[in-house]
Amino acid sequence: MNSPDDLRCHRRLEHLPELQTKARDINRRLLDTERVGQGCVLASPAFERVALPTLTADGKRAPALRFGDPRVMALLGALCVSLTALGFTHRSLRARVNHLLGTGYSSNQMSYDLARLRRNGLIERRPHSNTYTLTADGQRVALFYTKVHNRLLRPLLAADNVPAPTPLRQALATIDRHVNNYIDDARIQKAA
Repeated sequence: MNSPDDLRCHRRLEHLPELQTKARDINRRLLDTERVGQGCVLASPAFERVALPTLTADGKRAPALRFGDPRVMALLGALCVSLTALGFTHRSLRARVNHLLGTGYSSNQMSYDLARLRRNGLIERRPHSNTYTLTADGQRVALFYTKVHNRLLRPLLAADNVPAPTPLRQALATIDRHVNNYIDDARIQKAA
């Protein structure tokens, strides 16, 4: 930080404890974010809790955040961009999601998505403000979804095209040939 104003603190010496508390909180969240980014593997129950509709501890319905859904992927991608120490607002997150989605994204959709994220325990609202922060689970889920989608699925789906490395294209062609042979053999066995 360059100035106490960056953390919404006053400049006088009597405000030093508040500034130190906020700075330590930011450092802790930054270290948590970096730690989560290095090892963002989700165990199956944690993935299912978010990817499937569930009930919260108080019995409320927590809607699913389905992996691969363009709106969910844009929302979680925007959350990865929003890994800021000061948090994010409805307006700032909506602008990022709208940009990533590339289509109209209304304020009502954003409100619904924020409620989904809160019910799934991925974000929390700061007291007495309209600012949200990601929880540790939220950081893991957002990074896992976006890393798997952008680094694994998208390249694999385009792997049979020319920009993909030749060994990868050859491996996929071999797998395709073996699957087709297996299907052909299964038809012959059924007919015989």
